[in-house]
Parts: sequence; structure tokens; C-alpha cells
Amino acid sequence: MSDWLVLVLGMLGACAVVVAVTFLRHKRAPEDEDPNETPDVIEYMTMWIGVVYAIVLGLAIAGVWEARSSAQDYVQSEAQALHEISERVRVYPPDVRDHIRADVNAYVSYVVHTEWSTMTRHERVTDRGATLLQKVRQDVTDYRPKNDFEAQAYQPLLDQMTAADQARNERADSTGATMPTVVWWGLLIGAVITVGMVFALQIRRTRRELVLAGLFSATIAFMLFLIWDLDAPYSRGIAVTAEPFWNLFPGIKG
Repeated sequence: MSDWLVLVLGMLGACAVVVAVTFLRHKRAPEDEDPNETPDVIEYMTMWIGVVYAIVLGLAIAGVWEARSSAQDYVQSEAQALHEISERVRVYPPDVRDHIRADVNAYVSYVVHTEWSTMTRHERVTDRGATLLQKVRQDVTDYRPKNDFEAQAYQPLLDQMTAADQARNERADSTGATMPTVVWWGLLIGAVITVGMVFALQIRRTRRELVLAGLFSATIAFMLFLIWDLDAPYSRGIAVTAEPFWNLFPGIKG
């Protein structure tokens, strides 16, 4: 099922629950109940709970968005470091240069065609990817420069190799969900309490009040969906892509 279909169904479901509970409560309410006599303390508590929950939602969205942005930066850094390696080895002898470039291309091709699918479905990187990157490292570190010109390029190549390895490790660490389970429980319970406080205000069945209550609950449902969608940077709707690899290595076959 599409993530966006889940969103639509979730928002419609939230609206339906609010409307159904409103009608049920109105049907069972005493005949002498006056909605205008809601105690001031309930109005104050409803406002206070709404403000606090809005702040918590905002912090949660900011946290998962920052995690997603960091994940995209890791991909960009890894692709850029590998591209630098591929370009800087041009000062090496043709056979060494071509060998290193071939291994870099093999690693990149594996990442975008195979490992990315594993990250999307299982939220992890593969041992095969680590093996291919290690082969690139051996190519770079095992070569002994033959002259000063090659020696000047050797240390920058090692630095780029370290950067690529570090970026891969960071990408591996960011494949899973970033929000702890206890935070999710807090968000869900907070949503129930916040929407439930609407009924403490003794809303009536007027069209205006039902529309506002429905929009309020639908907005909370949308925010929770957005947090969930961004929580796993590589495996859901608004996911990090392998575009930096495609841009820097256009020769990789699709």
C-alpha cells in the first residue's frame, strides 16, 4: 500500500472518529447540558496541552528532518570522495590508474544497483559493499609512488579514501529509524489526549465545529505521518536518493 494512501486513510479516519464521537456524545448528553458552561480551567488546560503538544511535534519533525538531511550529506560526501579518487589517480601510470578507476566504478555500481535496495528494504548495508570498498583502499594504499609528482598526489588520495570510508560508516549508521520507541509512545498518547480535550469543551454538532474538530485531528494525523515518513531516511516516501553517485559517475549503467 502506498505511503500517501496510508496518509489519506489516516486523516480521513481521524476525522471520522472525531465526528462519530461527537455525535455519540451529543446523543447521550443530558437534555439540560449547556455547552456554554464549560469551566474556565478546562479551556485553560486544553490550550496549555495543545501548545505543549505542538512544541513537541515541532521538535520531533525538526529532529527527523535533520537526520534525513545528514543522511543525504553522507551520501554526497561518499560520492564526492570516490569521485576525487577517480580523478586524482590520473597522475599514476595508465595500468594503475585504470585498475583503481575500475574498482571505484565497480563499488559505485554495486551501491546504486544492489546495496541501495537492501538499505530500502532491510535498513542496512551489505558486507559485499564493504569488501568492494576495501579493495579500493588496498589499490590506493599499496601503490608506491615512482616520482615526486606521484608522491604529491599520494597523501591526498589517502585522505579521500579515509573520507569515503567514514562517509560509508555514517551512511550505515543512519539506515535505521532515528526516533526512539518511547518518543513514539509519547507522540501517540499526546495525540489522543490533545484530541480528547476537544470533547471536554463540549463541542456541538454544528457544521462549523465539526469541520474545525475534523481539521484539527487530521492535522495531527498528518504531522505524525510526516514524522514517521522521515524517520527512516532511506526506506520510506521522502527518502534519501543515490543521485550524488549518478551525477558524479554518469558512466555507471542503469
